[in-house]
Amino acid sequence: MSNYRIDQHPILPNAKREAVPFFWQGQPVVAIEGETISSALFANGVRTFGHHHKDGAPQGIFCANGQCAQCLVLADGMPVKSCMELVRPNMRVAPADGLPELPKPAMAAATAKVAPTTPELEFPVLIIGGGPSGLAAAAQLGRLGIRVLLIDDKHRLGGKLVLQTHRFFGSVDAVWAGTRGIDIATKLEQQVKEQPTVEIWTNSTAVAVFSDHKVGILKDGHNYLLVKPQVLLVATGAREKNLLFKGNTLPGVYGAGAFQTLVNRDLVRPSERLFIVGGGNVGLIGGYHALQAGIEVVGLVEAAKECGGYKVHKDKLVRMGVPIYTSHTILSANGTDAVESVTIAQVDEKFRPIPGTEKSFACDTILIAVGLDPVNEFYLKAKEFGMTVFASGDAEEIAEASAAIFSGKITGLEIAKALGYEAGEVPEDWYRMSEVLKSRPGANYTERAPEWEEGVFPVFHCTQEIPCNPCTGACPSGLIRIDKSDIRHVPAFSRVGENGKSCAGCEKCVTTCPGLAITMVDYRKDPAFPEVSVAYEFLKDSLRVGDIVTVLDTKGDELSEVPVTAVRALKANDRTIAVHVKAPAAIAKQIAGIRVQPPETTSAMEQVALRTSDDTIICRCGRVTAGEIRQLIRAGYRDINQIKVVTRSTMGACGGKNCGPLIMRIFREEGVGTGDVVPNVARPLFVEIPLGVFAGVGEGDDHE
Repeated sequence: MSNYRIDQHPILPNAKREAVPFFWQGQPVVAIEGETISSALFANGVRTFGHHHKDGAPQGIFCANGQCAQCLVLADGMPVKSCMELVRPNMRVAPADGLPELPKPAMAAATAKVAPTTPELEFPVLIIGGGPSGLAAAAQLGRLGIRVLLIDDKHRLGGKLVLQTHRFFGSVDAVWAGTRGIDIATKLEQQVKEQPTVEIWTNSTAVAVFSDHKVGILKDGHNYLLVKPQVLLVATGAREKNLLFKGNTLPGVYGAGAFQTLVNRDLVRPSERLFIVGGGNVGLIGGYHALQAGIEVVGLVEAAKECGGYKVHKDKLVRMGVPIYTSHTILSANGTDAVESVTIAQVDEKFRPIPGTEKSFACDTILIAVGLDPVNEFYLKAKEFGMTVFASGDAEEIAEASAAIFSGKITGLEIAKALGYEAGEVPEDWYRMSEVLKSRPGANYTERAPEWEEGVFPVFHCTQEIPCNPCTGACPSGLIRIDKSDIRHVPAFSRVGENGKSCAGCEKCVTTCPGLAITMVDYRKDPAFPEVSVAYEFLKDSLRVGDIVTVLDTKGDELSEVPVTAVRALKANDRTIAVHVKAPAAIAKQIAGIRVQPPETTSAMEQVALRTSDDTIICRCGRVTAGEIRQLIRAGYRDINQIKVVTRSTMGACGGKNCGPLIMRIFREEGVGTGDVVPNVARPLFVEIPLGVFAGVGEGDDHE
């Protein structure tokens, strides 16, 4: 089999880990220690994990977060989510094709055993979720000496932070702005582990909240127990939204989180050519991460007139050579057994595709990044049962990870107060900072380069109001300022500081900016051809002195081809390189970036690829099409439970977490208001769990 591992990465170290042999469909393959089955299969070039029993459709990953069951495989004979199960030595993995055979009554009686008494524990605080918000809250509570049980369903803490290789925005003092997400995860984890009153369970999944105020937990995948907390904190994050289009379940169509998991957590290259759907921060950042992993990014499509993410993220992509198609939507993913191309079209003011505007692009992966839904089922149920419950982070409100960190910090104090501890009131400025960090992008100003053409100074290419201030602390002379009362203001630069010092050209602001939106222009050696310093986060040896590179402005327009005069790795630059180019004075202050992929990478196909079959899937578990749901709605169905009976939608392994919102969307498209729809009756268990666990079947027992 092929090797799709990332051997070199500009940000991530490639630590040597032990090889783990296992078998895929009887053939020997190799994983690495601590790797999930799905990542190991991708690393060996396997993208199709099985076929659906209903129509034989190929199945692969979608969320890689345990929120769906599209990646189901058989591991040593047991059905598991391949994105959650770690590879064990000599494990035998096979597709979970076909329907399972239930044991015959005689066999079932022979293998039955008396279920043991379920262990029960009590804790003052139970935190579900070891991401940024849960960790921040646990650390805060631990400092107050409060006993806490923190559980997370992954094998490592940090949540989505462990996927984020870029520097974070926000406040330096409040949430480590300017530090990479992967490093913030380490800081938070260390803070929690320093607290002796905090107990941590990884590989442990909360499956339900019960009316007697107990929470069911599956610990280490096979031990079921109940925890009764005085206070429950739900910090479960968010799940990615699905999107309806033809071919939407082909292997190669998956969420941005799944992509970042493969690339940034497991150093697996899951794609050669990537197309992105969605212009929020998640999609824009995903495109940048793909470029860093050596993956071609063919383009990005956004239905709105402007991308919803930070402008600096969008600008970073376009000035590296990635086209962004606003007011466009995806029509289809094309291919038979996997993605081979994507077809998009322009939309009108009502977001309807405009005939004749179709374009197709060759690609092997389509990354879906169209927003997030809070994972708040546990919070809502606990509230219904009258428990003392809090929610923080994305489970409370979808925002940036920096906001989730601060949200957890605040919630930790609020929980302490609810328990009667003398923790003091939450400072009002904490609440103000929380609102700032949660805020959406604000006003956007016209970019204006400084008029000076002598000496050395930075040029700011960030023109949008967002919460961010790392550049102010980076300048040793204090020449960069942002209004301290509101860090959403754009930065301002003074040529001479209060201490009488002027810019020395140290480039710290260039290499510290999270948006890579600061360049430095130096006229001191040659005013006609000044040197321009550009932040660069790719492999250092990919550029050498004397190379000719194409420089672009903030909009992605080509300015010129210029020579590289220096490649500098500054001390304590945290893996960001400063590349110097020599450019004519007429364009020097316009330079915002260096193209990293050639224009031909993003060319459209000569012929538009048309997918003739209307196979838009709304329920991945049951392979129920959007057309089937629409037909029932038009026939007068207004109760999702009735639709469930007819189609079996929401009855699959995910329990309607993915298809439920899509069914509601179709109701809205058909002109049926939310108030006229009878909602689906949710399962008592929010996460699927093997029935054998309740019967006391433990790991290593004979499952035959």
